[in-house]
Amino acid sequence: MSAAHDYDAGHEGACRLDVWLWRARFFKTRALAARFLDEGRMRLSRHGAPEVRVDKASRAVRPGDGLIFAIGGRLFSITVEALGERRGPAEEARRLYRMTAA
Repeated sequence: MSAAHDYDAGHEGACRLDVWLWRARFFKTRALAARFLDEGRMRLSRHGAPEVRVDKASRAVRPGDGLIFAIGGRLFSITVEALGERRGPAEEARRLYRMTAA
C-alpha cells in the first residue's frame, strides 16, 4: 500500500478531513472546509509517515494524527482525539481534538 493511499478516506476508523473540520467547528460549512483543504493550507502528520501537505478534502484523518494550519491569523497545532459522529455543540466539538505546541 502506498503512502498516498494511506491518507485517503474510506478506511475503518478514519473520517474525511473536511467532515472532521466541520464537526470540530473550525468551519461553518463543509464547503468552506473543503475549499481550505483544496488550497493546500494544512499539514497532516501521522506516526510512522512523513508529514504531508493536504491538497484534497477527501484525505483521511484518524485519532492520533497531527494537524497544523492557520485560520484568521491564528496558528493551530492540534492532535485528533476522536472522529465524532455529528456536528454537535461547541463543548462536544472541543473533545475531538487537543491543542499542542506549534
